[in-house]
Amino acid sequence: MAATSHSRSTRETSPEHRALAQLLEPADVVLDGDRPWDIVVHDPRMPARVLAQGTLGAGESYMDGWWDCGQLDDMLARVMRIELDRRLHSPQVLRTILLARLRNPQSRRRAWIVGRSHYDIGDDLYERMLDARMIYSCAWWPHASNLDEAQEHKLDLVCRKLGLEPGMRVLDIGCGWGGAAQFAAERYGVTVTGITVSAHQAAAARARCAGLPVEIRLEDYRRLTGRYDRIWSLGMFEHVGMRNYRTYFDTVRSLLAPEGLFLLHTIGSNRSVSVTDPWIEKYIFPNSMLPSVAQIAQAAEPHWVLEDWHGFGPHYDRTLLEWHRRFEASWSQIAAAYGERFHRMWRFWLLSSAASFRARRTQLWQLVYSRSGVPGGYEPVR
Repeated sequence: MAATSHSRSTRETSPEHRALAQLLEPADVVLDGDRPWDIVVHDPRMPARVLAQGTLGAGESYMDGWWDCGQLDDMLARVMRIELDRRLHSPQVLRTILLARLRNPQSRRRAWIVGRSHYDIGDDLYERMLDARMIYSCAWWPHASNLDEAQEHKLDLVCRKLGLEPGMRVLDIGCGWGGAAQFAAERYGVTVTGITVSAHQAAAARARCAGLPVEIRLEDYRRLTGRYDRIWSLGMFEHVGMRNYRTYFDTVRSLLAPEGLFLLHTIGSNRSVSVTDPWIEKYIFPNSMLPSVAQIAQAAEPHWVLEDWHGFGPHYDRTLLEWHRRFEASWSQIAAAYGERFHRMWRFWLLSSAASFRARRTQLWQLVYSRSGVPGGYEPVR
């Protein structure tokens, strides 16, 4: 008991503890408070680590068990609303920005890194966390009562926005585990080509779509050729990178039939940036970045007509909370394979992402483009 009291006294009187506590005041978050969204500090080194390393230090110290919070998503949403994370910059941020200026983090050679480091970590994890079709992007919840329904409603929304008809050739850029290709082939009678940079996803997608008019390729989008009536990309654009946005849109245009439609489903940022959060970069999605409205518009402007822009970011908050619920409920089944540090890392990622959407820091957009404009106009679908 004496050791615990001494440790607590050290935290409360340290300059770093007081400084972090003061920064958290506008968010109504208290260090060692007793409300569900307050932070409980287990290691007195935690405040100094967060002050020195920003979000990287916050995430890593949580993974290391230096602090906890009963309602982690609530606390992080409060912190994000006052933009505290943007006032805490670590040397890692400056290094990442410099490297982004000197090289193309999402080049053809580096495009495969995220497949190996994120999507290939284990299908046993994703099978327990995701819906039956294993759709790893925002669901559509207005008329759904569970995750399976919400994801099917999202896929049907995409198909209806594109006006799919039997016999059409469709390209799925970033096909994941094949759930969207399977849905479109079964429900709308189209032929689908899906590409991914994940070997695990490609193998699972081929098995899922066996017997359907679906081809799955382990391929980078920049190497594609051919002609397609419709193209979609659901949650892949976040891996393209600002240096490649123009190349991406030019490539899609070269693949799309003159009267075709392209649907881009992507997470978006309220601000134009050149790099991602350092903790996300290191532990979750290497070489990723979220596009802004301005960056997308600039890349698409020369050769595309924007027919529809649909935002439903709050739906991702609910989707992520459901992924988190399912992950935690099944953790005991996979704990031995992943370990407790991974457990805390994955929890921090899911709940910090939910918090970002709740704080309206990040958005979810579906954009529909045509090459030359839909004759008579495009009728938005919801």
